[in-house]
Amino acid sequence: MRSFAPLMAVLAGWLTLSTCVLLPEVTANPQTIVTAAQVNGTWRRKDGSALKVLALGRQRLRVAFDGVYAYRLPDGTPTANIGTGDGIAFIEGDTATFNPMGDDDPECQITLRFTGGRLVVTQDGVCGFGHNVTAAGLYRRISATKPKFDPLP
Repeated sequence: MRSFAPLMAVLAGWLTLSTCVLLPEVTANPQTIVTAAQVNGTWRRKDGSALKVLALGRQRLRVAFDGVYAYRLPDGTPTANIGTGDGIAFIEGDTATFNPMGDDDPECQITLRFTGGRLVVTQDGVCGFGHNVTAAGLYRRISATKPKFDPLP
């Protein structure tokens, strides 16, 4: 809803009403905030790739990715490429970003968006996970317990 506000000016020490101006509509754009209880746990994609997430406080998350790209060899034998990455993500609202490769691949960025009980992940860059292994996709939480992690290097 638009509203009118009088434009007032001081002229010779007197407050005068000179005109009315149309104020732009102001709409609140509340940022969705997610709690530790909503993000903590193990999240899995249909292909078996998984992300472990733990809220650390101060807008930081510990994240570990275990990815898989399954395929068959020409003779029909099943095989897979695997890739891993972990690090500290920074979260604002419902979206966290991190680079699991650090200085080894500065173009790599993983974005995690927690929405509607799901985790939507996008990946910029190759990220060195292995041929056709990507963190991108839709994940669902399979466990809400605090995950255990290997020590960071």
